Amino acid sequence: MYRQSTVAVVIPAYNEEELIQDTLSGIPSYVDRVYVVNDGSKDGTEERVQEFSSRDPRFVYIRHETNKGVGAAIVTGYSRSFADKMDITAVMAGDNQMDPRELPKLLDPIVNGEADYAKGHRLESRTTAKGMSDFRYLGNNILTFLTRFAAGNNKINDPQNGYTAISNHVFKKMSPGSIFTWYGYCNDMLVKLSTYGFKIKDVVIPARYGRERSKIAYPKYIIRISRLLFNELIWRLNYQNMSKSARKANSVMVIGGGMSSMSFTVATLSLITPLSIMGTPKPAESPVGMLIVLSLVGLGMAYLGFVLKRGGKIGMEGKKV
Repeated sequence: MYRQSTVAVVIPAYNEEELIQDTLSGIPSYVDRVYVVNDGSKDGTEERVQEFSSRDPRFVYIRHETNKGVGAAIVTGYSRSFADKMDITAVMAGDNQMDPRELPKLLDPIVNGEADYAKGHRLESRTTAKGMSDFRYLGNNILTFLTRFAAGNNKINDPQNGYTAISNHVFKKMSPGSIFTWYGYCNDMLVKLSTYGFKIKDVVIPARYGRERSKIAYPKYIIRISRLLFNELIWRLNYQNMSKSARKANSVMVIGGGMSSMSFTVATLSLITPLSIMGTPKPAESPVGMLIVLSLVGLGMAYLGFVLKRGGKIGMEGKKV
């Protein structure tokens, strides 16, 4: 437990037999649960993890029979953490690239209520990006610009950084199952979190490179993520337009419902109030007929608002990435 909050760490692993035990041995003692998701590895990753987990009950081993993608492995861990009612879930790669001593920097903004999602930021300067190749540094800056544009959030930095922590209350609104399952999961997360109004905080954490070998072909990766971000942009714009329509529909429903209720109530009172109190109005002067008409108009407005709102929901469901 960290500052009265339970903490889980998700570690996606694909063919990480060389470094997975180094990663696991560095997990801080305050972490309550560690979900190691073996994403269909074909090497000795499973044996290494099971050997380690047999000595520490905090470690939960989960296996995907086939390689589903790093995003899918993280989704599996998120879902398990949410089901186990953890407060915060962090993500660390299985190749020991993320320094566990830096984890409190990601947890503190969430515990303090400053953020719903905190993530590492290596691009603050060339010093914090030490060890990152010039091509990779340029590519990450390009993807930063594209992700900001897709998310409508110009405060996002280093979107490809996978060292993150999230408050599990986020999953009450955003299902883990809606997250993209391959390497663009981090961009997808940032677009969705920004669109849904969650607070995102970048935390400067220097890059740490060692014996790990990247499995990413960067030219193809940048093209693929750019295409994903274009689709995310379309989804965000549609979602926001549908949200505006839903707000208008709510207004129509409230006004119509209020008009109908008031008119119906006054009309009913007019009919049941003793004539000695109300007087005996002439038929042409009686307000009851007009009130009934207003009540029907109000019901019509409420129904119209319901139809508009329902149509908006259907549209939003159909447009999600």
